[in-house]
Amino acid sequence: MGKGNAENNSTKVYAKEDPTDIEVPDTAHKINSDSWVQVAFVLTSGVTGAFVLGYSGTIMVPLGWVGGVVGLVLANAISFHANALVAKLHEHGGVKHIRYRDLAGYLYGKKAYSLTWIMQYINLFMINTGYIILAGSSLKAFYILFRDDDQMKLPHFIAIAGVACGMFAICVPHLSALGIWLGVSVVLTIIYSVIAVVLSIKDGLRSPARDYSIPGEGASKIFTTIAATASLVFAFNTSMIPEIQATIREPVVKNMMKALCFQFTIGAIPFFVVVFVGYWAYGSSTGTYLLNNVNGPVWVKGLANIGAFFQGVITLHIFASPIYEYVDTVYGIKGSSLKTKNLSFRILVRGGYLIFNTFVAALLPFLGDFISLTGAASILPLTFILANHMYLVAKENKLTSIEKLWHWFNIVFFSIVSLAATIAAIWLIVDHSRTYHVFADM
Repeated sequence: MGKGNAENNSTKVYAKEDPTDIEVPDTAHKINSDSWVQVAFVLTSGVTGAFVLGYSGTIMVPLGWVGGVVGLVLANAISFHANALVAKLHEHGGVKHIRYRDLAGYLYGKKAYSLTWIMQYINLFMINTGYIILAGSSLKAFYILFRDDDQMKLPHFIAIAGVACGMFAICVPHLSALGIWLGVSVVLTIIYSVIAVVLSIKDGLRSPARDYSIPGEGASKIFTTIAATASLVFAFNTSMIPEIQATIREPVVKNMMKALCFQFTIGAIPFFVVVFVGYWAYGSSTGTYLLNNVNGPVWVKGLANIGAFFQGVITLHIFASPIYEYVDTVYGIKGSSLKTKNLSFRILVRGGYLIFNTFVAALLPFLGDFISLTGAASILPLTFILANHMYLVAKENKLTSIEKLWHWFNIVFFSIVSLAATIAAIWLIVDHSRTYHVFADM
């Protein structure tokens, strides 16, 4: 389907650089430079990032013990399968596909290239917005521990978070340059995860029997439950596997599979512990930010909130990197971030992008709804529907009838789930918009 057209189109993008005749795309950012361990930590940061503090409330509460546990375990397994499919197509057709849109364009043609690009960037924008909301919420939670005077509102903290994200984006030129910051991210993740788990266990042991029934009634309950299914897949996916895989050293596919195995096994353990312990401790009263539920020494809770804030700043950079790569490549921005040209360009472009992100985050700070809508409208189509269909197209002649049937089942099933979850998420945002005014202090 349109492969010839895609190949003609790709000649504008790819240039022969590799002596093994593998076409390598032009990019201002580094490729094939990072160890699989570093890439594994990039992937894991997206799973155990500060968003994990919201899943007890946004996933477990609307789904309950059975739906939540079974759903998360299945989402973990299915997400690994879908990401592995995309990873195995990295050099399909003798071309290094370092961008999701490049792979889609090669397989389907120019229109698919453009559509995938639009969907992915909308997805990344929404994730970036969600991280700014989360970082602002963490900072507000820290503030009210020491001075609950109602002088500072959530929009103020979101603005501060946006400034911090902008400063970090200007100083760190590309994904591979995260380096030591990934180590910092791991330390911060351990800090807020351990504090959240320990304080939750302490509260749970002291509390009377909790109510684990699914809250709500009527249409609200139904839509909340449906939207939570989108949050299941949001939790484990980046929707930028080709972009992350581009940074890994040769042999690329083999090393990427190592990184994915780490992400969905060892890397997922802290995720499950935080989510399940949080829900066990507080039941259906668990909020969308777990650290608002826990009780303990002020300095301990403050440390956890500050850890979540800074980890959110670092992780946002991962999900913004494909956007930065595009503009840097178009305008030839390479080398040190301290060069006058590079510094001024990043202040203008990355700063401008994050200012707009921050404005949207402050305008509609519905964190749980953002997670649901992002998962439903973009991560489900990109990670599950498109991944299965791309693999089917690329490997059609090598697949058995059972394997083809399996991929078509995934395509149809997740198309239905995506449509239902998108409608539910939009309904919830509209409903919450009636309850909360813009620039709400949530």
